[in-house]
Amino acid sequence: MASEEAATGSSQGTGAYRRLLEEIRWGALAPGTRLRETDLAERFSMSRTPIREAIRQLEADGLVVHLPRQGATIRTLDYPEIMELYEMRVVLEGTAARMAAQAASMIELAELRTLNEELAQTSEAARLYELNRQFHLTLFDAAKNRFLIRAISGLQKTMMILGPTTLIAPDRAAEAVKEHYAILDALEARDGDAAEALMRNHLAGAHRARIRVLRQRERPVEDL
Repeated sequence: MASEEAATGSSQGTGAYRRLLEEIRWGALAPGTRLRETDLAERFSMSRTPIREAIRQLEADGLVVHLPRQGATIRTLDYPEIMELYEMRVVLEGTAARMAAQAASMIELAELRTLNEELAQTSEAARLYELNRQFHLTLFDAAKNRFLIRAISGLQKTMMILGPTTLIAPDRAAEAVKEHYAILDALEARDGDAAEALMRNHLAGAHRARIRVLRQRERPVEDL
């Protein structure tokens, strides 16, 4: 009986963790937001124990910090940290593109092209995010390096703090699709140098779009 209750609690904790991740990803839980166990337990219709478990996991991920007189709070990234995050993305994902140019199977390359074709036909924000996410995950898998994938996964969790995908910014989705096609051409040509350079260019575009979004978010009311 006790083992069943433990399993149920763990399952609820996992569910709460996933729901909180989604809310962080889409900006519903913005940086600086306090995570009150009682409020979340009521909203998610569960006890405080799985909520506490989920918050501990978010803390382990580096998405939550404990602040004096506030408690568990969604972490806030300062400007230098955002710059450093994108610098690491360029290094890690550029390397993944180079490796994928040598290691990707024809099936993986075909899947990448299919995902990008679907992305080109999509305008809904959640679908844009998911297709773009699947494109990049497929490319990382094609690099065939588990340690690299693990490092990128940790970085991506921290990126969630920044909020919704930059593909919702004007013209960014269309630009990203073109950049993906260029990367694909390099992968299919087995040109590692070009694939890495094009991925770096792609991430530079994402970085510029992110900075524009953050500046608009922080603009004083009188300037709007």
